[in-house]
Amino acid sequence: MVEQKLTKNERREQAREQARIAREAEKKREKRNRLFLQGGVLVGVLAILGIVALVLTQSAKPAGPGPENMASGGVTFTKDLEVVRGPALAEGAAREAIQVDRTKKPLDVTVFVDYMCPACGAFEAAYGEVLEPFVGSGDINLTINPINFLDSQSAGTKYSTRAANLMSCVVDEQPEGDHAFRLHNLLLSEAVQPDEGTSGLTDEQLLDQAEAAGVTVNNELKQCVKDRRFADFINGNTKQALEVGVLGLADGARLVRASQVALEGVSDDDLQPADEPQRLVSTPTVIVNGKQWYSTRDGNLQTYLLKVMSDLEGTNGDSGDGEASDG
Repeated sequence: MVEQKLTKNERREQAREQARIAREAEKKREKRNRLFLQGGVLVGVLAILGIVALVLTQSAKPAGPGPENMASGGVTFTKDLEVVRGPALAEGAAREAIQVDRTKKPLDVTVFVDYMCPACGAFEAAYGEVLEPFVGSGDINLTINPINFLDSQSAGTKYSTRAANLMSCVVDEQPEGDHAFRLHNLLLSEAVQPDEGTSGLTDEQLLDQAEAAGVTVNNELKQCVKDRRFADFINGNTKQALEVGVLGLADGARLVRASQVALEGVSDDDLQPADEPQRLVSTPTVIVNGKQWYSTRDGNLQTYLLKVMSDLEGTNGDSGDGEASDG
């Protein structure tokens, strides 16, 4: 079939039509690109607004009620001086006692401390090296419960809260290894613990102690210290212990009613009433398997711990492996 040749006018009209179609296509492309550009800008603006809103929300949001691994109010150290992992205290939830089996090892030992308390420093000097091998070997689970009742004794800096907050930040962010345990030791050491009535260590100096304990002092930790993120949590610890009552006591266990009692012993009149909540009256307060260890009544802590372990082994018919007697 032979194609029919177009006349000159027909070719001109065909060229005009093709040019018109091309112009229409170009106009549509430009419109489409314009819409894409506007949409992209809008999406970008919305994304920026979303980020700004998130930042504002995060900054306005109150700090969480507590650090991870401290839902009871304290941090528990176990074999190899590691932190026992656990969730954070839920918003609005009450602190709950740690569930333990007191019929066998490890012993459950809790110590309430204020990091400005001179007696806590003296306790650490006397018994820190005694407790460490027991905990490291797994014979004892040691719970440190930090409170801040001596905040008023730090020249307005709230040192007790700041030191306890640092400890909480480390337990929350870097629970691995023995860093938190080492930090606790340092904060109560003679070389570091400030005198009562002084301003105590600055935040920067506290972070130096964390670094000395093996903690990685990163921006996250610095911000946690700067914000005093867990100050309300420490306040709650103090209120629980001093006003509501100490958690985790054995049935019928009673605490002494005053920070000092007669040197010749502890009588029934020296104990808090059995029908009332057992409240903390001083630091350090030491609870061993649900009962208060009190030096005036119970003697040397190491001897006391060995006796409790021996009693458990005798009850269970276990001759033991000899590790406890080396503590």
